[in-house]
Amino acid sequence: MPHDGSDRSNGMEAEKARVSVTEEYTLNRAPSGLDRALRQVEVIYYTDPLCSWSWAFEPQWRRLRYEFGGQICPRYVMGGLIADWQSYNDPINSVSRPLQMAPLWFQVRQVSGMPIDEQIWLEDPPQSSYPACIAFKAAERQGPEHAEGFLRRLREGVMSERRNLSRREVLLEIAAELAGDTVGQAGFDLERFRQDLDNQDTLDAFRTDVQEARYHGIGRYPTLALRRRAEGRGLMIVGFRPYSALRLALSGVDPDLEPARSATELIEYVSYWGRVTVREIMEALDLEESLADQMIQQAVK
Repeated sequence: MPHDGSDRSNGMEAEKARVSVTEEYTLNRAPSGLDRALRQVEVIYYTDPLCSWSWAFEPQWRRLRYEFGGQICPRYVMGGLIADWQSYNDPINSVSRPLQMAPLWFQVRQVSGMPIDEQIWLEDPPQSSYPACIAFKAAERQGPEHAEGFLRRLREGVMSERRNLSRREVLLEIAAELAGDTVGQAGFDLERFRQDLDNQDTLDAFRTDVQEARYHGIGRYPTLALRRRAEGRGLMIVGFRPYSALRLALSGVDPDLEPARSATELIEYVSYWGRVTVREIMEALDLEESLADQMIQQAVK
């Protein structure tokens, strides 16, 4: 079964390590389409809504997306981190019960600076990550923009709001919130989501994701696989890494690829994403925490 290998790694060492993280990787051709064909680099993101290191990775991932824009095309693959607690076992971190996950999340918060509340594992621990993965595939049926917005709300819900993503009612609540967001996710159809949540095609899509991750031997999240447009070979970057590692991987795929823009204004960056954390602002604008807090306070006055 897939494991969150990033949670098993030393996050501090990952942050400080030299950035020699890419390796040659053979990818299956992704679904074609005019929009995707016009993109230069496809980034396949293997992850899971309950992966704390994927949440920790959001500042770097969002900065990359913002700076390179349409030059990269992401595709998310749900790895299925926790099928159930009867079968889950992480011997490296000695995690085989929900209670034992809390110290790992505490470590991720300390290393990354992202808001994470490990108390969920003490009070109302999720019994599986599969329902959240399936819910993502249901949202994906309404388009990549809605899928990405839904994945973000899943991560926020479980990481910082103590919302148990293994509960169907919680997934429907998050979907309802997304449908009610008239600014960032206008057009998300809640009724269609309800239907797609139980659709056999949705379940099959999740099974395909799990099979793809296993076929490529991916057991650590986040894992990014990058390839040039219309090419089958590319590079892989594994685990929680600094932004410089992402830039190195991109340059390995396409040495001529350059950022289309950079974040210089707080309001512009916040408006682009809709919801951001202080750590994401720090990453995007290269700010210290105190200055980022000060800019936020000034912006909301």
